[in-house]
Amino acid sequence: MTTRVPILIVGAGISGLACAYHLVKSGIDAQIVEAGPRPGGVLRSERRDGFLLELGPQSFSGTPQLLELCRDLGIENELVEAPHSAPRFLVIHGRLKPAPLSPPAFFATSLFSARTKFSIVSDLFGRTHPPAGDESVAAFTRRKFSAELLDKLVGPLVSGIYAGDPEKLSLRAAFPRIHEAERATGSVLRGMMRVRKSEPVRKQRPALQSFRDGNETLIKALAANLGPALRCGVEVRAIQQGVHGIPPSGKPQSSEAFLVSSKTTSGSESVIADRLVLATPSYVAASLLQPELAASLIEIEYAPLAVVSLGYNKRDVGHSLEGFGFLIPRSEGRRTLGTVWNSSLFPGRAPEGSVLLTSFVGGATDPQAAALSAEEISALVHREILPILSIRNQPTFSNVEIYQRALPQYNHGHTARIAALESESSSLLNLRLVGNYLRGPAIGACMEQAIAVADELRAAVSGASSG
Repeated sequence: MTTRVPILIVGAGISGLACAYHLVKSGIDAQIVEAGPRPGGVLRSERRDGFLLELGPQSFSGTPQLLELCRDLGIENELVEAPHSAPRFLVIHGRLKPAPLSPPAFFATSLFSARTKFSIVSDLFGRTHPPAGDESVAAFTRRKFSAELLDKLVGPLVSGIYAGDPEKLSLRAAFPRIHEAERATGSVLRGMMRVRKSEPVRKQRPALQSFRDGNETLIKALAANLGPALRCGVEVRAIQQGVHGIPPSGKPQSSEAFLVSSKTTSGSESVIADRLVLATPSYVAASLLQPELAASLIEIEYAPLAVVSLGYNKRDVGHSLEGFGFLIPRSEGRRTLGTVWNSSLFPGRAPEGSVLLTSFVGGATDPQAAALSAEEISALVHREILPILSIRNQPTFSNVEIYQRALPQYNHGHTARIAALESESSSLLNLRLVGNYLRGPAIGACMEQAIAVADELRAAVSGASSG
């Protein structure tokens, strides 16, 4: 038997869930399906041996839309904030050094030479023009500032955000505000100051947050509110547009509905969707769409990543762990990208007398790491962070999650790929794409794009019904 729905959303990660929730809340009979046994994608939290593990993103920035959603879901009181003053560190010559993330700290630090500091002053008072073509983050940093700044600060930050390679990552795609700042004013600093002046005044920058019982609290609340509109264990195998027959032109019409064929635990099923939202990773979407759309999606690369959670007796760690954690420049010769000090940031992350540290290995600069076993990765991380934090004993707890395709890479040509994708999909008025490969990988960015798509669909449905 074939059923029909006004809107079908394929993929129940944070993007799909946010889109579905806003549609259902507005009274639209949207349905959302997920191939896996649970919703949430990489947003996963687990309690194990007294530790609260984040198996994906460790925290999120409290954007206005995200906080509004938490209030709407009734989970605002479950939010916890990391200390605003928690310092970040860099590993330089094997030792922790405070990361200079403010202008006073940058000019006061001994990490950077007078030449690098002068390049910042030159940008403030000088004028440059970005190249016409795409420019990598690495090429931009060397052109505007110095190779030293790239190695010690920019490269580690790129690893922390994208697990990416700054030699490949597109500045225009990954950090559009920085690119636009130079294009508009000739100066990154002047351009960024102009943007800040035009934005609403904030008392303080958005805090890094989580929930008392982990980030998956948000996923569970969205799933509970969606109720039967959400179905897991439904793997979409094929999508065909033009269920009323192929028109004489041989091409599906933009207004045609979609026939979606799926495999479930109880067999096969088909759904006719008047409108379709693909909230899957780009490579999954590519396998379901026609070649014209798939071409741009296939080109998007993903970086592998291992998330390594290690628990230690607090007395065995010589460092105070007062802070957020550290990032490691590639020039340090370590495979660990960085480590978050979870038990220093949020309550209830480790049993009394213990600490929890989450490290990351792999990324675009070391994809071979994902081929190691969990035991090898755990031992590698312990060996590399042991001297940095003066650890005196083996971990009492270990967990390793390996993601072969963890984060989409906004590499050279990404802006053009997304533009081509939007151009090709514009003829299919009933198809929308949402996901972390479009407008940024952060949870807040994914939600913002998903909600914007929900608003478009709601307007389209209202217009169609009134017409």
